[in-house]
Amino acid sequence: MAAVDLIIFGASGDLSARKLFPALFQLERLNLLQKDLRIAAVARTKQTLDEFLPVLKGKMASYMGDDAPSDDEWASFTQRFSYVAVNFSEPDEYGELREWLDDERVSLFYFATPPSLFAPICEHLSTTNCLAGDCRIVVEKPIGENLESSINVNEALSRYFDEKAIYRIDHYLGKETVQNLLVLRFANSFINSQWDNTCIDHVQITVGEMVGIEGRWSYYDKVGQLRDMVQNHLMQLMCLVAMEPPNSLEAESIRDEKVKIVRALRRIDSQSVNEKVVRGQYINGWIRGTAVPGYLDEDGCEMDSSDTETYIAIKAHIDNWRWSGVPFYLRTGKRLPEKVTEIVIQYKSLPHNIFGNGANIPNKLVIRLQPNEGIELSMVSKKQSLKERMSLQSHLLDLDFREGSDLDRIPDAYERLFLDAIQGDQSLFVGREEIEESWRWCDQLIEACKEQQVPALPYQAGAWGPAKAEVLIEKDFRSWHV
Repeated sequence: MAAVDLIIFGASGDLSARKLFPALFQLERLNLLQKDLRIAAVARTKQTLDEFLPVLKGKMASYMGDDAPSDDEWASFTQRFSYVAVNFSEPDEYGELREWLDDERVSLFYFATPPSLFAPICEHLSTTNCLAGDCRIVVEKPIGENLESSINVNEALSRYFDEKAIYRIDHYLGKETVQNLLVLRFANSFINSQWDNTCIDHVQITVGEMVGIEGRWSYYDKVGQLRDMVQNHLMQLMCLVAMEPPNSLEAESIRDEKVKIVRALRRIDSQSVNEKVVRGQYINGWIRGTAVPGYLDEDGCEMDSSDTETYIAIKAHIDNWRWSGVPFYLRTGKRLPEKVTEIVIQYKSLPHNIFGNGANIPNKLVIRLQPNEGIELSMVSKKQSLKERMSLQSHLLDLDFREGSDLDRIPDAYERLFLDAIQGDQSLFVGREEIEESWRWCDQLIEACKEQQVPALPYQAGAWGPAKAEVLIEKDFRSWHV
């Protein structure tokens, strides 16, 4: 494998301290980084490496807790580091970076910056001859805020990098459970053979957040939960649940199957939006005994009203042979009672029940991404009882991913994604077609909400969204798993 240089733009930002450098350190701790990997921390602040590292160490320690590096581990880890001060918008300041780069090695540029800086950084890297060698680029979401802007961002990237050198991160795809979803589906014949509309009643995907806006009010109010979460995270999870078996685990094979699902996703237009979509916005409430402010009372809000949704629930359909007639219920929101990400596959009830009233309990397969990654399968069994001759109960078969692992913790998604990017594996990164097709679907939904003036209904912080979100699923004689 060729030697790699990792160049992180935005190295002094919150994402870098909270996720990127801790992930790299954990890979170092596991001896998974190449011995000759070099890391350039690139940021605007004029400072030396000796000034940068103590600040970074303090930030990392606050996020990592007991996993924080010891003094010896830190000294070993930071031998890889260089610090380069660059004003990203000034091409004249890229000279020091050009001197640091080695065209005989792979340059892996990581943009932990706002998307508005993607194009100018690429342009300045090009004009200063920083892209002379074998180069790759890793970019964070959001890739645009609608179809038009996502095309513009992708076009800007493609002017300087081949598609095979662009790694678009959706960190959910790096989670162990998401990768296990592929194994669960395609390595177990008893599950694979029942993964269609003949056996599955419906699918639920929930991404719940306890946090609010976290100081991002001015940014978030222009985006909302649909653009922030549905277009990327929920769409990716739905594609992995619904896609056909790929020909291989190569990136192109997996991406091809995911794109087919997005294209088969039934459009929600102005005629169906009121029946298929519920929007909400949290108001003052309580979460785990602590009073929390409403959306319009958050720091940074200078408005008396806003129609931006902090919650959205969607009833979606995939129009293909496998999923015809199977609804996908998607929901995501802020200030919900739990931080939870899960996929629920509910199987159909048996056509004939021989055990008496109330005994027809459907099986559920629950795939947990957080807080505790694993898989649960609800099975029906007889109660151990002499008083009740044939009374049934539901039991859980629980697969905890920590058990049987050679690690004492579940790796963070960024650890897997960094490792794959360094090794040149794109299978867990998002392709351009996926992003643009998902924006095409979301744009139509957003436009339909505007045309029909679908309101952002109030819900108390600490509740599972507006009451109408319960109606969305209960009118189909179903209920949310949590």
